[in-house]
Amino acid sequence: MSGRVLVIKLAALGDFVQAFGPFAAIRAHHPGARITLLTTRPFAELARRSPWFDEVWDDGRPRNTDLRANLALVRRLRAARFDRVYDLQTSSRSSRYRWFTGGAPEWSGIARGASHPHANPDRDHMHTVERQRDQLRMAGITDFPAPDLSWLDADLSAFALPPRFALLIPGASPTRPGKRWPGFPALAPRLGMPVAVAGGPAETPLADEIRAMVPDALDLTGRTSLFQLAAIARRAALAVGNDTGPTHLAAIACPTLALFGGESDPALCAPRGPVVDVLRHEPLASLPPERVAEAALRLARMPP
Repeated sequence: MSGRVLVIKLAALGDFVQAFGPFAAIRAHHPGARITLLTTRPFAELARRSPWFDEVWDDGRPRNTDLRANLALVRRLRAARFDRVYDLQTSSRSSRYRWFTGGAPEWSGIARGASHPHANPDRDHMHTVERQRDQLRMAGITDFPAPDLSWLDADLSAFALPPRFALLIPGASPTRPGKRWPGFPALAPRLGMPVAVAGGPAETPLADEIRAMVPDALDLTGRTSLFQLAAIARRAALAVGNDTGPTHLAAIACPTLALFGGESDPALCAPRGPVVDVLRHEPLASLPPERVAEAALRLARMPP
């Protein structure tokens, strides 16, 4: 199929990373098409550097109260005259965009009237990766090549990374404190190698707690782009992180141990990658550091 294809993926980081496979599959299925991604600003640069899209729009989630921005999106979607839409967000918002397009394009998703509905009644009980593959199969896509990730790299000369190190990701959504395991300071000295701590500026106090236990820990919080974070993970011996977007990014690049409590279900949203394991413990705060260290080091010794 040539023509114009729209892919919708708005957020969040973990979900965006888990859509790399579907992005690659859509590109392979439509080699001659002009493919546009509708997303949001935090993920636009990732998409623009990837090999899967000809165009990236970052205005995909205007506030409901912003009538002018919503009308602008309606006009833009209708003017583009897409032939097919793959809604990988499958939310009530993104389903509403079928009306924004005028209802003319073929539509893969859960919107009412979709030409290629994801009609599996168990879709809400499937892991994100399997759910999206199932959706694409129902739209006629059967080939799922491994996504090329060579573009996901960056210059790391400013960071003085040790030759072998563990990447720690101690943060999580500030609105979900139950997703934060407090044992990273106790974990760091148990790993037997230098550690680097990743996260946004809000995670700097967590890095300080780790550095209080391991003074030579490398604090990267607030200092890395998504490309640099991926490049750092590619060079790490292992990563240990909470259920948060950067852990998903690390998982596609190095052996990764993801920590879950009771606030989310790894059967539905655990990170995926070549070497990934999950520890789930309720309550997460009581997960013993020695158990995490044992699982992490075992993972680092596994072949890819």
